[in-house]
Amino acid sequence: MQRPRTPSRISESLHRQLNSYALAASAAGVGVLALAQPAEGKIVYTPVHHVIGKNGHYKLHLVHNKITDLTLVNSYGCNQYYCHDVLSAVPSAGNGVLGRYSLAYALASGSQIGSEQPFMGRLMELSSGSIGSYGQWGNVYNRYLGIRFNLKNKTHYGWARLNVQLPGYYLVRATLTGYAYETIPNKSIITGKTKGPDVITLRDASLGHLARGASAMQAWRVRESK
Repeated sequence: MQRPRTPSRISESLHRQLNSYALAASAAGVGVLALAQPAEGKIVYTPVHHVIGKNGHYKLHLVHNKITDLTLVNSYGCNQYYCHDVLSAVPSAGNGVLGRYSLAYALASGSQIGSEQPFMGRLMELSSGSIGSYGQWGNVYNRYLGIRFNLKNKTHYGWARLNVQLPGYYLVRATLTGYAYETIPNKSIITGKTKGPDVITLRDASLGHLARGASAMQAWRVRESK
Protein backbone atom coordinates (compact mmCIF):
# COMPACT_ATOMS: atom_id res chain seq x y z
CA MET A 1 0.00 0.00 0.00
CA GLN A 2 1.36 3.38 -1.03
CA ARG A 3 1.88 5.74 1.85
CA PRO A 4 0.31 9.24 1.50
CA ARG A 5 2.77 11.93 0.59
CA THR A 6 3.47 14.67 3.03
CA PRO A 7 2.93 18.11 1.44
CA SER A 8 6.20 19.96 1.09
CA ARG A 9 6.42 23.44 2.53
CA ILE A 10 7.23 26.38 0.27
CA SER A 11 9.56 28.94 1.67
CA GLU A 12 8.07 32.34 2.45
CA SER A 13 10.35 34.08 -0.08
CA LEU A 14 9.35 31.67 -2.88
CA HIS A 15 5.68 32.13 -1.96
CA ARG A 16 6.06 35.90 -2.32
CA GLN A 17 7.76 35.47 -5.71
CA LEU A 18 4.96 33.22 -7.01
CA ASN A 19 2.35 35.75 -5.88
CA SER A 20 4.22 38.50 -7.67
CA TYR A 21 4.37 36.45 -10.88
CA ALA A 22 0.63 35.69 -10.65
CA LEU A 23 -0.24 39.35 -10.15
CA ALA A 24 1.98 40.42 -13.04
CA ALA A 25 0.45 37.78 -15.35
CA SER A 26 -3.08 38.84 -14.37
CA ALA A 27 -2.30 42.50 -15.01
CA ALA A 28 -0.79 41.67 -18.39
CA GLY A 29 -3.86 39.62 -19.31
CA VAL A 30 -6.20 42.45 -18.36
CA GLY A 31 -4.10 44.86 -20.42
CA VAL A 32 -4.30 42.61 -23.48
CA LEU A 33 -8.06 42.31 -23.10
CA ALA A 34 -8.41 46.06 -22.80
CA LEU A 35 -6.36 46.59 -25.94
CA ALA A 36 -8.47 44.01 -27.77
CA GLN A 37 -11.71 45.89 -27.13
CA PRO A 38 -12.67 47.93 -30.23
CA ALA A 39 -13.50 51.62 -29.83
CA GLU A 40 -17.07 51.35 -31.07
CA GLY A 41 -19.50 54.21 -31.35
CA LYS A 42 -22.99 54.02 -29.95
CA ILE A 43 -26.23 55.71 -30.83
CA VAL A 44 -28.20 56.61 -27.72
CA TYR A 45 -31.91 56.70 -28.56
CA THR A 46 -34.75 57.96 -26.37
CA PRO A 47 -38.37 57.30 -27.38
CA VAL A 48 -40.81 59.92 -26.13
CA HIS A 49 -44.30 61.23 -26.83
CA HIS A 50 -44.74 64.92 -26.10
CA VAL A 51 -47.23 67.27 -27.76
CA ILE A 52 -46.13 70.88 -28.26
CA GLY A 53 -49.30 72.88 -28.76
CA LYS A 54 -50.09 76.58 -28.88
CA ASN A 55 -47.56 78.58 -26.81
CA GLY A 56 -45.92 75.38 -25.62
CA HIS A 57 -42.25 74.46 -25.54
CA TYR A 58 -39.99 71.47 -24.89
CA LYS A 59 -36.38 71.56 -23.64
CA LEU A 60 -34.41 68.81 -25.30
CA HIS A 61 -31.65 67.14 -23.25
CA LEU A 62 -30.05 64.71 -25.71
CA VAL A 63 -27.61 63.27 -23.18
CA HIS A 64 -29.95 63.26 -20.14
CA ASN A 65 -27.50 65.46 -18.27
CA LYS A 66 -29.94 68.29 -17.45
CA ILE A 67 -28.20 70.54 -19.99
CA THR A 68 -30.61 71.94 -22.59
CA ASP A 69 -29.22 71.36 -26.07
CA LEU A 70 -32.19 72.76 -27.98
CA THR A 71 -35.66 74.15 -27.22
CA LEU A 72 -38.69 73.49 -29.41
CA VAL A 73 -40.97 76.53 -29.18
CA ASN A 74 -44.54 77.01 -30.44
CA SER A 75 -45.43 80.74 -30.37
CA TYR A 76 -48.98 81.89 -31.10
CA GLY A 77 -50.07 85.52 -31.39
CA CYS A 78 -52.51 87.93 -33.02
CA ASN A 79 -52.58 91.57 -34.03
CA GLN A 80 -55.40 93.72 -35.38
CA TYR A 81 -55.06 92.20 -38.85
CA TYR A 82 -54.29 88.48 -38.49
CA CYS A 83 -53.12 85.65 -36.21
CA HIS A 84 -50.06 83.47 -36.64
CA ASP A 85 -48.41 80.42 -35.07
CA VAL A 86 -44.66 79.79 -35.37
CA LEU A 87 -42.84 76.54 -34.59
CA SER A 88 -39.12 77.05 -34.03
CA ALA A 89 -36.07 75.02 -32.99
CA VAL A 90 -33.88 77.26 -30.85
CA PRO A 91 -30.38 75.80 -30.26
CA SER A 92 -28.47 76.64 -27.11
CA ALA A 93 -25.27 78.67 -27.39
CA GLY A 94 -22.67 76.88 -29.50
CA ASN A 95 -25.17 74.40 -30.96
CA GLY A 96 -26.92 74.40 -34.34
CA VAL A 97 -29.86 73.12 -36.39
CA LEU A 98 -29.42 71.64 -39.85
CA GLY A 99 -30.86 74.03 -42.45
CA ARG A 100 -30.20 77.08 -44.56
CA TYR A 101 -31.31 80.72 -44.54
CA SER A 102 -32.79 80.25 -41.04
CA LEU A 103 -35.09 77.50 -42.33
CA ALA A 104 -34.73 74.11 -40.60
CA TYR A 105 -34.76 71.05 -42.85
CA ALA A 106 -37.42 68.35 -42.39
CA LEU A 107 -35.24 65.30 -43.10
CA ALA A 108 -36.49 61.90 -44.19
CA SER A 109 -35.41 58.67 -42.51
CA GLY A 110 -31.97 57.49 -43.64
CA SER A 111 -30.50 60.98 -44.04
CA GLN A 112 -26.98 61.69 -42.85
CA ILE A 113 -26.22 64.45 -40.36
CA GLY A 114 -22.57 65.48 -40.11
CA SER A 115 -19.89 68.09 -40.46
CA GLU A 116 -20.26 68.64 -44.22
CA GLN A 117 -23.71 70.20 -43.88
CA PRO A 118 -24.96 73.70 -43.06
CA PHE A 119 -26.30 74.34 -39.56
CA MET A 120 -28.12 77.62 -40.06
CA GLY A 121 -31.75 76.66 -39.48
CA ARG A 122 -34.18 77.67 -36.79
CA LEU A 123 -37.65 78.32 -38.21
CA MET A 124 -39.57 75.06 -38.71
CA GLU A 125 -43.07 76.15 -39.70
CA LEU A 126 -45.11 79.36 -39.85
CA SER A 127 -48.89 79.38 -40.23
CA SER A 128 -50.25 82.89 -40.69
CA GLY A 129 -53.50 84.56 -41.65
CA SER A 130 -51.59 86.87 -43.96
CA ILE A 131 -49.29 84.54 -45.94
CA GLY A 132 -50.67 81.06 -45.32
CA SER A 133 -47.97 78.56 -44.33
CA TYR A 134 -44.22 78.59 -44.81
CA GLY A 135 -41.53 76.01 -44.08
CA GLN A 136 -40.81 72.32 -44.66
CA TRP A 137 -42.68 71.03 -41.62
CA GLY A 138 -46.32 71.53 -42.58
CA ASN A 139 -48.39 68.33 -42.19
CA VAL A 140 -45.47 65.89 -42.04
CA TYR A 141 -45.10 62.53 -40.28
CA ASN A 142 -41.83 61.05 -38.94
CA ARG A 143 -39.53 63.82 -40.12
CA TYR A 144 -36.19 64.53 -38.52
CA LEU A 145 -34.54 67.67 -37.22
CA GLY A 146 -30.73 67.59 -37.55
CA ILE A 147 -28.85 68.81 -34.49
CA ARG A 148 -25.23 69.71 -33.82
CA PHE A 149 -24.38 70.15 -30.14
CA ASN A 150 -21.45 70.53 -27.78
CA LEU A 151 -20.62 67.87 -25.20
CA LYS A 152 -17.52 68.33 -23.03
CA ASN A 153 -16.12 70.82 -25.56
CA LYS A 154 -16.49 68.35 -28.44
CA THR A 155 -18.96 68.37 -31.33
CA HIS A 156 -21.61 65.66 -31.52
CA TYR A 157 -24.52 65.08 -33.89
CA GLY A 158 -28.07 64.00 -33.19
CA TRP A 159 -31.66 64.18 -34.37
CA ALA A 160 -35.18 64.74 -33.10
CA ARG A 161 -38.18 63.03 -34.74
CA LEU A 162 -41.47 64.94 -35.01
CA ASN A 163 -44.95 64.85 -36.48
CA VAL A 164 -46.33 68.30 -37.32
CA GLN A 165 -49.90 69.18 -38.26
CA LEU A 166 -51.58 72.40 -39.33
CA PRO A 167 -55.06 71.83 -37.88
CA GLY A 168 -56.53 75.09 -39.17
CA TYR A 169 -57.21 78.51 -37.70
CA TYR A 170 -53.52 79.31 -38.29
CA LEU A 171 -52.33 76.80 -35.72
CA VAL A 172 -49.30 74.51 -35.63
CA ARG A 173 -49.26 71.35 -33.53
CA ALA A 174 -46.06 69.33 -33.11
CA THR A 175 -45.49 65.95 -31.48
CA LEU A 176 -41.97 64.91 -30.50
CA THR A 177 -41.71 61.11 -30.78
CA GLY A 178 -38.02 60.46 -30.12
CA TYR A 179 -34.45 61.71 -30.30
CA ALA A 180 -30.92 60.30 -30.51
CA TYR A 181 -27.24 61.24 -30.61
CA GLU A 182 -23.91 59.68 -31.57
CA THR A 183 -21.47 59.14 -28.69
CA ILE A 184 -18.29 59.54 -30.77
CA PRO A 185 -17.35 63.20 -31.33
CA ASN A 186 -17.54 64.48 -34.94
CA LYS A 187 -19.05 61.20 -36.17
CA SER A 188 -22.11 61.58 -38.38
CA ILE A 189 -25.45 59.99 -37.49
CA ILE A 190 -28.21 58.52 -39.67
CA THR A 191 -31.75 59.67 -39.00
CA GLY A 192 -34.19 57.02 -37.85
CA LYS A 193 -31.64 54.41 -36.73
CA THR A 194 -33.12 53.04 -33.50
CA LYS A 195 -32.20 49.34 -33.60
CA GLY A 196 -29.08 47.25 -33.91
CA PRO A 197 -26.08 46.23 -31.78
CA ASP A 198 -24.76 49.80 -31.89
CA VAL A 199 -27.96 51.33 -30.43
CA ILE A 200 -28.74 51.89 -26.76
CA THR A 201 -32.32 52.78 -25.91
CA LEU A 202 -33.05 54.92 -22.88
CA ARG A 203 -36.58 55.07 -21.55
CA ASP A 204 -37.83 58.24 -19.92
CA ALA A 205 -36.87 58.25 -16.25
CA SER A 206 -39.81 57.84 -13.90
CA LEU A 207 -40.03 59.62 -10.56
CA GLY A 208 -39.19 56.30 -8.91
CA HIS A 209 -35.96 56.00 -10.89
CA LEU A 210 -34.97 59.54 -10.03
CA ALA A 211 -35.68 58.95 -6.34
CA ARG A 212 -33.58 55.78 -6.24
CA GLY A 213 -30.69 57.42 -8.07
CA ALA A 214 -27.92 55.74 -10.03
CA SER A 215 -28.65 52.25 -8.64
CA ALA A 216 -31.86 52.14 -10.67
CA MET A 217 -30.28 53.17 -13.97
CA GLN A 218 -29.65 49.58 -15.10
CA ALA A 219 -33.37 48.88 -15.00
CA TRP A 220 -33.94 52.02 -17.05
CA ARG A 221 -31.41 51.23 -19.76
CA VAL A 222 -32.32 48.67 -22.40
CA ARG A 223 -29.83 47.46 -24.99
CA GLU A 224 -31.38 46.79 -28.38
CA SER A 225 -30.20 43.88 -30.51
CA LYS A 226 -30.86 42.82 -34.07
